[in-house]
Amino acid sequence: MSEPATRRRIRVQPTVKDPQTLRFILEAPVQDSTSVCYDDASADAPLARALFAISGVQRVEVDGASIYVSRSTDVDWSALKAPIAVAIRDVLDSEALPLGQRSEAPKGEDALLLLAVAELLDCEANPAIASHGGSVAVERVENSDVYLRMSGGCQGCAASSATLRQGIETMLRAGLPAIGEIIDLTDHDAGTNPFYEGAQGTSPTLNRPLPPGTIDWEDGQIIIDPEYLAPKLGLTPDTLRAGMRNGDIVSTSETGTEDHAGKTRITVRTPVRAWAAEVFADGTAREAPPPRARPIQGTVGETLADQVRRYLQNLPEDKVPITYGKLARALGYWAPGSIAKVTSALEATMRVDAALSAPFIAARAVSRGGDGLPGKGFFELAQALGRGPTDGEIDRAFHERLLGEVSSTLKKIQEAASG
Repeated sequence: MSEPATRRRIRVQPTVKDPQTLRFILEAPVQDSTSVCYDDASADAPLARALFAISGVQRVEVDGASIYVSRSTDVDWSALKAPIAVAIRDVLDSEALPLGQRSEAPKGEDALLLLAVAELLDCEANPAIASHGGSVAVERVENSDVYLRMSGGCQGCAASSATLRQGIETMLRAGLPAIGEIIDLTDHDAGTNPFYEGAQGTSPTLNRPLPPGTIDWEDGQIIIDPEYLAPKLGLTPDTLRAGMRNGDIVSTSETGTEDHAGKTRITVRTPVRAWAAEVFADGTAREAPPPRARPIQGTVGETLADQVRRYLQNLPEDKVPITYGKLARALGYWAPGSIAKVTSALEATMRVDAALSAPFIAARAVSRGGDGLPGKGFFELAQALGRGPTDGEIDRAFHERLLGEVSSTLKKIQEAASG
């Protein structure tokens, strides 16, 4: 005798903001974590056709393992819940693609960015938005542009559009600088609380308290438990510690003033992610959207080459040389392509220095994989400018000579200024 088939478990949950919508929660995504919305049965999707065949179903949204079903006002949920659950089970049991043939999955950097956005939304945004009966999902990524859709109670909430722009967009851009445009696909005019009606209440925040013992002060510095912080940045604790030691991961803190007096904000940035928290005077702390990384402020008309020169001139001797990546991040450049911009600026300083017969300040920046030496382009440009190695001088000796010349020149300038 064969074993009976296991019945799919479906949990039903009301949405706080929209009594016309129920959330049907599965134990696994409907189809490859896809997020999609249906207003009628015209879509080539078996699940949509089955649900709209039930009298009273008005709208269907699928977000990963959640199916949001909205009903018309003339039908009661007591007559709909059971048929909807049956329809969902029947389609999932009989169809390999319950949502139909979706568009081709993103490839390369878009695919990686899609996963990163989805993870950040699940970890940071949705736990807060869930209290309002909804969620936000990334529908697709195309050429670094991110397409988001709010579901459930948030879909028809008057605050949802503002929430997306003010909170979620800030969080995503700060945590994932590679994002291009952020496009809101939500139909804010739909639902029982459409946007133009102006619902009461405030938008959900993205701030969450840190567990006790997660954060501490030591010798005037904020210490964060790596076991807690590492997953927030998509790292292991060991990788986090190593990145902090070698400078690939940077931590900064700011003391609040005026309205923010008594608070200290700490921000931790990796090359692709960021995390921030506000620490209060009583020792408690809460997560907060990290500020967007911005280039350091320069004087009016200052070019990137000017910023690079100023930074390298003020770099302490024990920090020389600095890698191109660290230099880019120190100047506030985190997005893909930042290192290329910085190396181009370094080349610009070399041309100016050659014209002035000054030592190459660019010698203070080196390639991470160059064993302590600048990249090949540095030596080629120096040669082209008539300032390359002397006969028989190897690259390392040439570079060490340049570093000495730069340090000597900067020392003379400092002595003259102090005298």
